[in-house]
Amino acid sequence: MIKPFNPDHARLDRVVAEARQQRELRESGYREKALKLFPWICGRCGREFSGVRLRELTVHHKDHNHDNNPADGSNWELLCVYCHDNEHSRELDEAARNRGSDQQESATHNPFADLKSMLKNK
Repeated sequence: MIKPFNPDHARLDRVVAEARQQRELRESGYREKALKLFPWICGRCGREFSGVRLRELTVHHKDHNHDNNPADGSNWELLCVYCHDNEHSRELDEAARNRGSDQQESATHNPFADLKSMLKNK
């Protein structure tokens, strides 16, 4: 008889909690440094942040490597959550375009190429 899979929920919860804690520790380190180095202004849209709204200001890694955190902040820029999402969406769109360009050739047919002569014939 096959025994059904029964995951150890307590163990899984511990693993997830530890992963979140490690991420928060890593992020809090460079986030705190970036907030001390840079003015609390989004680098794209120019909105200013303070108080409770400061949580909407995120640290963007220019080279997209979250482990590259030089002390001078040269790999960081502060972006609001909206501009940060937009930045990463553009990156995903570009990757999709590049992936598709290898597989598909662009269209070469121009339906309006001889439009002038077609209109003369009518």
